[in-house]
Amino acid sequence: MAAIELYLVRHAVAETRGGRWPDDGLRPLTSPGTARFTKAVAGLKAAGMEVDEIWTSPLVRARQTAELLQRGLAARPRVRVLAALGPGHSPAVVLAALARHRPARRIALVGHEPSLGNLAGELLGTRQAVAFKKGAVCRIDAGQLRAGGSGALIWLLPPRVLRALGR
Repeated sequence: MAAIELYLVRHAVAETRGGRWPDDGLRPLTSPGTARFTKAVAGLKAAGMEVDEIWTSPLVRARQTAELLQRGLAARPRVRVLAALGPGHSPAVVLAALARHRPARRIALVGHEPSLGNLAGELLGTRQAVAFKKGAVCRIDAGQLRAGGSGALIWLLPPRVLRALGR
């Protein structure tokens, strides 16, 4: 069986939580966050990243990040919402939800910290979460979508490096 390529993507920089955005789920990306992530996606494209599907948290900032990723990749993969990618869900819940949908071989998952870091750690079989800066992307190859260390970390790139690749 061919390995599944998982690209874990933390959403780009969003508006600050508070008075203007009392509903955390509705906080959008900032203009600088959008511009920076657009440049990061150019870096991903230059590095040859290709995905068949993009799954995103239902929160606005993650959906906007997923749409920027979609627009920047040559294949323009379909964006689908997966509630389990929202904040607070365990890696087991995310993996079970993905398995129910029988995703493609190359998938991008757009979500939030600390959930993404916990998912990465679980896929790699570590007891430590992997830290993701806003706009960071990591690739993990796995034989199957399950917890318990079946994955291999191929790369983890912070947004600054991704932007440099896109120049």
